[in-house]
Amino acid sequence: MQLLERAKELEAEGRKIIHMEIGEPDFSTPTSIIDAAKMALDSGDLFYTPSTGNPALQQALSNWYKDEYNVDVSPERILITPGTSGAFSLIYAALLEAGESILLPDPGYPCQRNFIRLAGAEPINIPVGPDTRYHLSAELVKQHWKTGTRAAVVINPSNPTGTLIDADELQHIAQTCRKSGGYLISDEIYHGLTYGIKARCALEFDEHAIVVNGFSKRWAMTGWRVGWIIVPEELIDACRRVMQNIFIAAPTLSQYAAIAALKEQETCEAMRTAYDERRQYLLAELAKLGFDIVVQPQGAFYIYANVENITDDSKVFCWDILEKTGVAITPGEDFGQFQSDRHVRFSYATSLENIREGIQRLKNTVGDCR
Repeated sequence: MQLLERAKELEAEGRKIIHMEIGEPDFSTPTSIIDAAKMALDSGDLFYTPSTGNPALQQALSNWYKDEYNVDVSPERILITPGTSGAFSLIYAALLEAGESILLPDPGYPCQRNFIRLAGAEPINIPVGPDTRYHLSAELVKQHWKTGTRAAVVINPSNPTGTLIDADELQHIAQTCRKSGGYLISDEIYHGLTYGIKARCALEFDEHAIVVNGFSKRWAMTGWRVGWIIVPEELIDACRRVMQNIFIAAPTLSQYAAIAALKEQETCEAMRTAYDERRQYLLAELAKLGFDIVVQPQGAFYIYANVENITDDSKVFCWDILEKTGVAITPGEDFGQFQSDRHVRFSYATSLENIREGIQRLKNTVGDCR
């Protein structure tokens, strides 16, 4: 965020900044979704929904899981939240007591640690690398599970690495969590944004898995603030009581838009194809510049690059190229501590034209750093 603030300052001074630090789709929300929201707005039915969500959206998601993953999920288990941040805040508040813990991959989505701390619990950051495709493994979960551990979190595809977890390993992690007396929590916000492979839902392997997803990424609906969480039946009541107290309900208008989103395919596929084109171009060009992408990203819109051939301090490197070239990328320290000074994250949630310009700007500067 500090780097983004500086980028904005430079833009205010008149410089053009190439933003490859932001994990937000650059596409507009599909027209069919906006039209559905307009109809809902005109109807005047914008009162609170039940705290767990609009029943029509819960049913639509239940149907969608059957079509998308061939998984049967009762609508009552699908709780509609203000984005996936609301979903994680909800499940940690409902699941955790002070002093308990959650297992997380390092590197991983940084806000997870803060959601857990907010619930009075302890995030246990487990170093992960290329050998596990930057994901937790069943062996790592077993090794780090301790008294008071309630769950292990899988981010699939991963932020910041864009890598997918092997399906067999996902199944083994789910089994390990169950045997340990806890839950697998699967963050699936980047499902639908994969390339050459389909991401598997954790519910395919464990009906008691807790699954978080939302409309921000796949459907380009970041500002609509609507997501969902699927919980086992034994957690529904606790989650409902938390929802009633901390956010009443997700935005009503956004829930109507979400129903329409589940029917949108053509525009979403066009966006996914565009991301893939950017991914392939950026992978090829970064390699020429000396960035080492040890594991090829297969999902999301991120590339996690090793910069040891270029610099021994990724944070200084990111600030330096922002000031010199106007290209904004994210240092590894934002995502954890494990080898963070050796890595940076590129986001290709910007146009191919911008990415090409960013690469051109980097060529001379990166050469000077080596």
